[in-house]
Amino acid sequence: MNAAHPKTDRQARALAVLILVQTFCAVFFAGDIIADAVDTGRGFLADPHLVIEALAVAALAAAIVIEARFLMQMLRRAQLAAQSLRVAAGAFWEVLEDRFASWDLSPAEREVAAFTVKGLSVAEVAALRGAAEGTVKAQLGAVYRKAGVAGRHQLVTLLIEDLLGEPLPAERAREAASGTSQRPAPPV
Repeated sequence: MNAAHPKTDRQARALAVLILVQTFCAVFFAGDIIADAVDTGRGFLADPHLVIEALAVAALAAAIVIEARFLMQMLRRAQLAAQSLRVAAGAFWEVLEDRFASWDLSPAEREVAAFTVKGLSVAEVAALRGAAEGTVKAQLGAVYRKAGVAGRHQLVTLLIEDLLGEPLPAERAREAASGTSQRPAPPV
């Protein structure tokens, strides 16, 4: 099952348990019908009670098949979603690296920018890099200047827009109102 999606994992396990219980019940009731038919010495079609039980077992078996198919579809969808997420994450870091290269960031600026995009504060970045907060602030200022943005929010927005291929609606509206855009035209 999928550890990355605990809700899907719990649902899949619950459905699998339900299928197992229903399968046990269907086997039990089918055995009961056969035993009753053998005990009476007549076919089960001769006894209306056994016919009703047989129909209930058939309906239960159909439900088991439907639920098993649903479980398989759910697991496939979860697997595809996890795979898509991995691809998107990889694509995001490719966009990030491409942008860092186009902005001609130094290795230190790239590292500071990557930590910033991940949401770390200046103090956290400084601690991780073993640098002074002032140094990190200066490097971050250089990143913002080279990227043509005013701060962290605009930097992240710019990178997401690159990933999506076009400006986000709110940014598009701001740019239209101000008449400025620091972004390249989206790919066609």
